[in-house]
Amino acid sequence: MTGREILHKMKAKAGFGSSAADTGKGKCKMSGRRITHGFHLIKGKSNHPMEDYLVAEYKQIKENELGLYAIFDGHLGHDVPDYLQSHLFNNILNEPDFWTETENAIKRAYRITDTQILDKAVDLGRGGSTAVTAILINGQKLVVANVGDSRAVICNNGKAKQLSVDHEPSTEQKTIESRGGFVSNIPGDVPRVDGLLAVARAFGDKSLKEHLSSEPDVAVEIIDDDSEFFIMASDGLWKVMTNQEAVDAIRHTKDAQAAAKHLTEEAIARKSKDDISCIVVRFGTYQC
Repeated sequence: MTGREILHKMKAKAGFGSSAADTGKGKCKMSGRRITHGFHLIKGKSNHPMEDYLVAEYKQIKENELGLYAIFDGHLGHDVPDYLQSHLFNNILNEPDFWTETENAIKRAYRITDTQILDKAVDLGRGGSTAVTAILINGQKLVVANVGDSRAVICNNGKAKQLSVDHEPSTEQKTIESRGGFVSNIPGDVPRVDGLLAVARAFGDKSLKEHLSSEPDVAVEIIDDDSEFFIMASDGLWKVMTNQEAVDAIRHTKDAQAAAKHLTEEAIARKSKDDISCIVVRFGTYQC
């Protein structure tokens, strides 16, 4: 493959067993702008294997340069996030109207992928996964979609702006109840769909799917001179850190990999016990 076919490609997969952390970085030049990214994953204190997966890669499709970034936070096993890592972006980019009706194409690809996962439940198991995906198009437009509580936050001129939506059972209780489900509110615990799941939208979870949506929220952000960087992370980070705190913590860290590592380590220092995965993507200045 030539450099014109694939500028740079990198996929990261959380390690299992004794592997407690995974880290890496990459870069690409898009429309004269230098884009750099770094990622860091660290296993939480739970007894189960690491269930966070991520994608960070660059592709060129005809005259378009794409940055593809995602975090998949699995539960009840790693098979669903593993499947998403391998298939979700392909399904999105295979949609015929991706370039003309991007938002609708992403929503349709999310639905198709969830149907595929449910059809393969015998092999993939009863678990599920949240997802947050970001597609950077020609260094000029960022399209973010998500289900669940993994989050994407952009820093514009020092100010944090959340691009994803946290799909919490308490905020979607009426929809869940209209589907025949319920939201538990047990003292000392977070609200849960049917007393089990702490997010209102997810891939998989076949036993709960009648009461659970996989419809993503989609946001489009134009990248301009005020755009400095964006952060994607699983909820293990956001449980202990506000959007602005995360932005402030790394704004002056120019190395994206060091920034992602710092955020995960800060979350651990703040007593986060969950698996934590984090991607930081920095928008460099235009270069001739």
